[in-house]
Amino acid sequence: MTSSDTGTSPQASQPAGGKRARVESVNVAQPSSLQVGARTITTGIRKRAVSGRVAVTAAGLAGDHVLNRRHHGGPDQAVYVYTRPDLDFWAEALGEAPEPGLFGENLLLSRWASAELRVGDRLDFHPPSGEAGPLLEVTAPRIPCATLAANLHEPAFVKRFARARRPGAYMRVLRSGEVGVGDPVTLLPGDVEAPTLGELFDLHYVRTPDLERVRELLAFPLAIRVRRDLEAHLADGA
Repeated sequence: MTSSDTGTSPQASQPAGGKRARVESVNVAQPSSLQVGARTITTGIRKRAVSGRVAVTAAGLAGDHVLNRRHHGGPDQAVYVYTRPDLDFWAEALGEAPEPGLFGENLLLSRWASAELRVGDRLDFHPPSGEAGPLLEVTAPRIPCATLAANLHEPAFVKRFARARRPGAYMRVLRSGEVGVGDPVTLLPGDVEAPTLGELFDLHYVRTPDLERVRELLAFPLAIRVRRDLEAHLADGA
């Protein structure tokens, strides 16, 4: 492991960078074919930046397609957010600036390291019209998969992404609205006792977690897939 492949994020009560950010890109995908090992799959990971206003609802972004419903999509993972500090990390690690949407993100925001965001933190978007924009709630970190590695043409990227601890944030939509590049975003911090995405990301790779902590985590508004994984740990440890 090289130092450039290791992302560290302090466990702060509030992410560094203040409470305001801006939308840098809005990305959606049409279904496309991708070679993953010996298989050819149809995927929605290849997001592309779009202009104009895009509707955001409980189902996600208008015009976006999620094909692997087992691991992606659904109300608790309706929107995938990545951040400029995380993307800049990868620009240095990869030796080139990633294109918007390369990691499958719907929205790129100008601030905050995603591992510092906490489950229950909310992002309030402010359209130029003055009307209420989308209100999103953090639910889970993104766990890397073979599809992500194939999209980057790097078979070992799953392990590299795990080492970096730059997961991005899955979000549920609490209020629908429209979003566009340049829109201001306000971070509304949730419970300071809630897990950071960094903690949940690390926990995914632990075979025998602290069951008392697992019980505590279930009190927070986790994505259903994360909740089921934690409940399985409790069942196995009972």
